[in-house]
This record gives sequence, structure tokens and C-alpha cells, in this order.
Amino acid sequence: MMYFGVVFVREILHAGKMNRIGFIIIVIIAASALFACRKIQTLPPEPYVEFTSFKVFDTTDILGNKVKGGRLKFYFEDGDGDLGLDPPTDEFNNDTINLFFTLYRKIDGELVKAGDNDPLKPSGYRIPYMERLGQNKILKGTISVTFMYLFYSVEDTIKYNFFIKDRAGNISNTASTSEIVLSVNDTY
Repeated sequence: MMYFGVVFVREILHAGKMNRIGFIIIVIIAASALFACRKIQTLPPEPYVEFTSFKVFDTTDILGNKVKGGRLKFYFEDGDGDLGLDPPTDEFNNDTINLFFTLYRKIDGELVKAGDNDPLKPSGYRIPYMERLGQNKILKGTISVTFMYLFYSVEDTIKYNFFIKDRAGNISNTASTSEIVLSVNDTY
């Protein structure tokens, strides 16, 4: 890596205090030139997701019914900064979800993919439009998704696989939660 900078120093007339001020100014200019030449970080254009945690808790739905809630937190990166969707503008805007889930249920000790009519199966989710200004377009952060479980039993143990898709159609890796026991309020 090469650094380039030019420093012009004019003759300093007063010795002592002026020499120290001149030296400080030269150091500040040199440090500014050094840090201004940093290389911009790059990441691939495909998004990346990583499971962080899943918390099960008791809550109330909008009708006042006691239900179980779950909160998934995951880390994401997007190298070209085009994550999230614009709000739909008309009925023909087909791209309405960009966070996808696959539900697995524990049956006889094995995790099995849940059917489409499973009451615990989540629908797709929409990550809102995000854009970073400036030269470095990389997006990094944490996304939190809340689920409501209206119908569950004490035997329900589940797991999710999930991935995201950016506006260019790039699909992330698939991340997995740990096994989640819905009847036990805990962080997994």
C-alpha cells in the first residue's frame, strides 16, 4: 500500500514556541494524509446472514389473548448495499418478501420439515429499504423478527432455516436457529 502526501513548510521566524506549533501542524497534516488514503472495505455482493439468538417469551396479542412470542435476532452483511425492498406501489409489484423461513418440527426425536398448512409456519417477511450514502456501500447490522404463536403445545420443539434476498436478486447463505422449545421461556 502506498501513501502519498505533500507537506509545505514555510520558514518559521520565532524559535521555540513557533517550532513546536509548526511541528504539531506538520504531524496533523501527515496523519490526515495517512488516514485519508485508507482502502475501502469490500465484501461480495451476495448477502450473508448469521444466527445470533432466539428468545421465547409470554406476551399478549392485539386482541388481548395470552400467547407465546418468539424473537429471532440475526447478523447480516450486504457488500453492494442493496438490501430491503421499496414499499409496494401497485398490485403488480410481485417482489413483496425478502426474508424467507423454513420451519422444522421435532417429531419422534427428529427434525422434520413442516407442511405448508402448519399453524406455526411463518409467512415471508419484508426487510425495509436500506441504503448507505457515500463511497462505502456495505451494509452490516442486526435484524430482529418477532413471531406470535397462537396455537402450540408443550411438546412443540421447532427450528428455523432462513435466508435473505437483496434487490439485485442475490440470495444469502442459509442460517439455522438452534432447537427451540416453545413452552419454555428462554433464550436459545
